[in-house]
Amino acid sequence: MSKVETIYLKDYKKSEFTVKTCDLVFELFEEYAQVTNLMHIIKVDKNSKDLLLNSVDLELIEIYLDDVKLNESRYIIEKEHLRVLDVGDEFKLIIINKIYPQLNSELEGLYKSGSIFCTQNEPEGFRRITPYIDRPDVMAVFRTTLVADRERYPILLSNGNRETNFKLDDKRHGATWFDPHPKPSYLFALVAGDLGVIQDKFVTKSGKYARLYIYTDKGNESKCKHAMKSLKESMKWDEDVYGREYDLDLYNIVAVDSFNMGAMENKGLNIFNSAYVLADEDSATDGNFMAIQSVIAHEYFHNWTGNRITCRDWFQLTLKEGLTVFRDQCFSADLNSKEVKRIEDVRALRERQFVEDGSPTAHPIQPDSYMTINNFYTATVYEKGAEVIRMIYTLLGEEKYRKATDLYFETFDSQAVRTDDFLWAMSKAGGIDLKQFERWYHQSGTPKLQVDEKFEEGKYTLTLTQIIPNAVDGSEQKPYYFPLKMALLDDSGKEIEAKTLTISKESEDFVFKTNLKPILSINRDFSAPIIVEQAENNYAFLMKHDKNSFVRYESAQSFGVATMEALMRGEAIDEAFVKAYGHILGSELDLSFKALLLELPSVTALMQRQEEVDFEPIYEAKEKLEKHLAAAFEDKLLEIYTQNHKPLCKELDAKSMGERSIKNRCLKLLSALKSDKIIETANAQYNDSITMTDRVVALDILENIAPLHAKVSQEHFYKRYKNDTLVMNKYFSLLASSQREGVLERVAALQNDDAYNELVPNLVRSLIGSFSRNYKYFHAKEGLGYKFVVDKIIDIDKINPQMASGLAGAFKIYEKLNSVNKKLMRAELERVVSEPSISKNVYEIVSKIIKIS
Repeated sequence: MSKVETIYLKDYKKSEFTVKTCDLVFELFEEYAQVTNLMHIIKVDKNSKDLLLNSVDLELIEIYLDDVKLNESRYIIEKEHLRVLDVGDEFKLIIINKIYPQLNSELEGLYKSGSIFCTQNEPEGFRRITPYIDRPDVMAVFRTTLVADRERYPILLSNGNRETNFKLDDKRHGATWFDPHPKPSYLFALVAGDLGVIQDKFVTKSGKYARLYIYTDKGNESKCKHAMKSLKESMKWDEDVYGREYDLDLYNIVAVDSFNMGAMENKGLNIFNSAYVLADEDSATDGNFMAIQSVIAHEYFHNWTGNRITCRDWFQLTLKEGLTVFRDQCFSADLNSKEVKRIEDVRALRERQFVEDGSPTAHPIQPDSYMTINNFYTATVYEKGAEVIRMIYTLLGEEKYRKATDLYFETFDSQAVRTDDFLWAMSKAGGIDLKQFERWYHQSGTPKLQVDEKFEEGKYTLTLTQIIPNAVDGSEQKPYYFPLKMALLDDSGKEIEAKTLTISKESEDFVFKTNLKPILSINRDFSAPIIVEQAENNYAFLMKHDKNSFVRYESAQSFGVATMEALMRGEAIDEAFVKAYGHILGSELDLSFKALLLELPSVTALMQRQEEVDFEPIYEAKEKLEKHLAAAFEDKLLEIYTQNHKPLCKELDAKSMGERSIKNRCLKLLSALKSDKIIETANAQYNDSITMTDRVVALDILENIAPLHAKVSQEHFYKRYKNDTLVMNKYFSLLASSQREGVLERVAALQNDDAYNELVPNLVRSLIGSFSRNYKYFHAKEGLGYKFVVDKIIDIDKINPQMASGLAGAFKIYEKLNSVNKKLMRAELERVVSEPSISKNVYEIVSKIIKIS
């Protein structure tokens, strides 16, 4: 492909023009949509002569400047711009253009999801709707009128509050919406369709009445109740914890099947991937319910951290995303188990973001360049960004953090700002110098902390040394500033001392007076996103005795990793780990927490520790340890399973979810035995249970150890749910993740299944994406997994480049692979970059992986 332009933060310039108001009229038809755009524009740079508008794939009809129709000598249509020549200091511009939403498979701008018109404009979709200054620091007041067929599209929605409804003579009708809050174009939204709806209300602390609506395909209304409950809980939490009230008369959510992202926070009209709205006990797992609660909250919290205050430019993306992820994590922790939520968040960070940090696509949470901003909606910007906010919260403490966020909201409301502005508010209200802390925004990679301990004559010395990785370009990076929660324990587990250290130097000593040699409990609550390396370990002791739930989990994981790595070296299973595992099995603990403690380290966790990755020995070690533990504790595991197996329970309270979590953890481990008894138990669980959580676990076990039983159950499952796309996502994901031989052939065949549709991103992620995370077969030594996924990337790129670049992320491990896999993978990736029509989305990812400059 031709050379792709790189955009740099250092080249940022303020817009030469700004849009004060934007009045839009959409006339929606089955073949096309006509857009009339009336903008009141003001020149900011008086030296500017021409107005440059972003414009992609638009069919221009007419342009009027101050009510005078322009001829072609007054404007130039460029590849991705419309240039209007010789404009004044303040003027009115009307542009009329056509677009074709029905043909838009990229799902950016205005498109159709089934029979529903909807939009996705973040980050740069609005330029595919109408010519505009499509950048986040240009904020205008929008009024939107939609006109469509009355019967096909009875529901017409846009941002803000509805001003009018009206009927026309030709079986068409319209609605006008007005949003009084200035916003950038990426927050614009519209929806038109024949939709079902549920409604509720919320009264804010100041007594303002807000009407709440959730729209979905007709017939799915009953599946929106959990989402509505989560929305109301979010609104109350944001008032109680951050003092933020909702600011419009209406709050609308619309669920659609075809959506590239999870959801979008458009002001007053959130558009959601239906996976994060629709749920009932028959079709959704406990994990689905928790994810819906979290994502509903995330998009609502964006009303203040993203909408009322937005990003000056896309390099500041973590300003809104990292902060809002932190907010939704705290919300979920407050409503559920803080301990379990923290562990789950850290586990997700390590599974995705730590891998990214160790790859050629590593980048800071505030990158300094990109080819396409779509590729920076990453775990680094979101989840690591949230960890950085959490560190600020720890450094400031709850009271000062609240004062700092109040200052941030009061100072920057209705503005487009930078991460520096947020740090200014934190520093000023918190009374803390965050200059060195800023390195978390500008440096990449995961730092390590080397821990050395010395005890002599009543003095315990803790030496902490930061090991900072080089940046992707090889340049050196500097030591970080971060809080480190730690404690010293005596030999009964009692805390001798507990405190939060502030780490700022490359190496430093901390000295404690104590009569006995203490046991160290470090990085409690995962207070910093680092890798701790200790010469001395007390895993078994900490698993049993530490009062900090995260350190107990961390110790169990670390002991499991050490045990499996010993197996990979050909050593025997460490019976000390087996004994510690048995101790947890017999302990009285919160069931959800206990299930996490019993979880063995993932393949991803082991892979990250290898200098050169070979998946075969990892899988062999994991399978051997699972079988050993299952045999050693078969009776106890069955006892726990039996005590907690309640097939007719579908409640979503903590106790019921904990029971399902622990009994399914036990059954999954027991499946390593592949015994008739366990096959019968899994089969009975599938047939007798009424929750999707239990059915999916049973199906997964049968798929992997009893294909004949699995075939019967899968046929039953498919027949029951084949018309439910969200459940089919689970079905395809389960089959693509199978550890049985022949999975690649089965995945290839499933592309022809009636329930599969390559135009629906969720289905692509569930089938092709799940296979690419099935390391055993994706990285199989003959290279057929690489070829299959690369073929799909090339094909899907022609339909939806954003989806294709997401799949390309599966190859980020390239640098760490053994020589055989590396050679096979490179050959396939070179096919991608040599494709003449490959998108810049995919090119950016792949060229970084194989280091093409």
